[in-house]
Amino acid sequence: DKDIKQITKKEISLVTNNKPSNDELNDMLFAWKVVKHINSNAIVFVKNTATIGIGAGQMSRVDSTKIAKRKVQEMIQSNEKKKNFCFGAVAASDAFFPFPDGITELAKAGIKAIIQPGGSLNDQDVIDEANKYNISMVFTKTRHFKH
Repeated sequence: DKDIKQITKKEISLVTNNKPSNDELNDMLFAWKVVKHINSNAIVFVKNTATIGIGAGQMSRVDSTKIAKRKVQEMIQSNEKKKNFCFGAVAASDAFFPFPDGITELAKAGIKAIIQPGGSLNDQDVIDEANKYNISMVFTKTRHFKH
């Protein structure tokens, strides 16, 4: 099927204890639109409706997260005024997180909210990991997963 479904705030499900702010929700929905166009396993970082990091085409979401984080760090080094730019950003994943390690890596990057499809056998472990770091997470129940 063509990937043409648009997700709205009404269609997402909050799955963590921490509720995202309205700005974080807007950034998550924007990130969801961007991640659709990136090759899997895609991770996109967004802050203030601007894409600040992309990791894609890796064997794992952890590796894609590390690439996105490195891209943000490279941007920061070239512009000292943006020193803490990644902190408070949101992340989108084109498909579910199969294990909590991806959430741990996002927490290390300073991510405060995550949008992802959900649907893993380990969803509860992933949710627990997000709660551990006070990260807001929503499920779309729809995946992009572009190959």
